[in-house]
Amino acid sequence: MQRKDVPQDEGLFGEWKEVSYAVDDDGRYVLVQSAGWEPANIANHMAWESIDAAVGAVLAKVRAGALSPLAYHMARHQMDPGLLAGYAGLSQWRVRRHMKPGAFRRISPALANRYAAIFRITPEELMEMPECDPPAGVRE
Repeated sequence: MQRKDVPQDEGLFGEWKEVSYAVDDDGRYVLVQSAGWEPANIANHMAWESIDAAVGAVLAKVRAGALSPLAYHMARHQMDPGLLAGYAGLSQWRVRRHMKPGAFRRISPALANRYAAIFRITPEELMEMPECDPPAGVRE
């Protein structure tokens, strides 16, 4: 794609730009900023809708008492038990166990601090659920 042909459609990133490779007038590859590209914007929007739906489903299970708040924070940060276990230095079965409300209520303060640090929240926020649904499309 030529440098002048790099799409500049309004993107999902707002003031942020993505970087693409393009060919300049001398035939060399150069980095070019792009505001966005409509097909990529549509795909990203659909992906975020899917993620928002998955987080909403987990949130409903947490509020129903079937899962612990840990499951909500994992879904919100797009983590599975294996990924969180790796970050926390725990085994996957322990993370899965902490996704159960009873086991989660009994975790030590040190482990609550470790989980909270991974999610960049306070231990108190880790243990409680938000009062209202998170805004759609929240990404961290």
